[in-house]
Amino acid sequence: MQDNNHLKIDITRTSHPPINDFRVSTIRSDFDYNIPEITEHFQGEIIIPDKWNIGVIVGSSGSGKTTIANQLFKDCFVQLPEKRNPSVVMDMPQGHSVSDITKMFTSLGFSSVPSWLKPYEVLSNGEKMRADLAYTLLSTDSDTPVAFDEFTSVVDRDVAQNLCIALHKRLHRFGGKFIAVTCHRDILDWLQPDWVYDTDKCEMLDPKGSSPLQENSQSEDVKEASGRDLSVITI
Repeated sequence: MQDNNHLKIDITRTSHPPINDFRVSTIRSDFDYNIPEITEHFQGEIIIPDKWNIGVIVGSSGSGKTTIANQLFKDCFVQLPEKRNPSVVMDMPQGHSVSDITKMFTSLGFSSVPSWLKPYEVLSNGEKMRADLAYTLLSTDSDTPVAFDEFTSVVDRDVAQNLCIALHKRLHRFGGKFIAVTCHRDILDWLQPDWVYDTDKCEMLDPKGSSPLQENSQSEDVKEASGRDLSVITI
């Protein structure tokens, strides 16, 4: 890493063979699979605007999303509480007023007062995700990027859509930098990110659509719309 705007990363991930027990031997024999180890190599470029609120790393399972996100943005992930309190509102980070917390809840579509007073484990999946997002956003200031893995993976798509729209409005109204790591491409329309990197294609996507976005072929319309130059991150 050289600086915050220009990172050069070349990621190699090697999986060593498991202990050769009966089950492993059976699978190797049945599927004629005797490769001693698996090596994966992730390369590409992430182009990030100088000013942005929302970024997305998207791709299918096993395409390297989490590996890339952890390498590039490891300091941006917020550790969620391991020990929970009797109510969700008590779980939130210290240093915030009750008003700050409830405003954050409401802005993310988590607006049920009774649910605020419930323990985390009894919440619905949608409420849990909103509570996790609230904790994540309250854990840092608006100038520090935060990353969220498996974004919307455990909620139905109606909840995902409403959550994306609420999060987009929150970030653009109050500021903040949020990186969603996800296998769900439907969020691109709802979240309206400022940059998107596709780990399946190892290329940037136009955040306004699904077409590849290359630095040298960027249209004048896109440049004018963004109103800023782009910096390059190599992975």
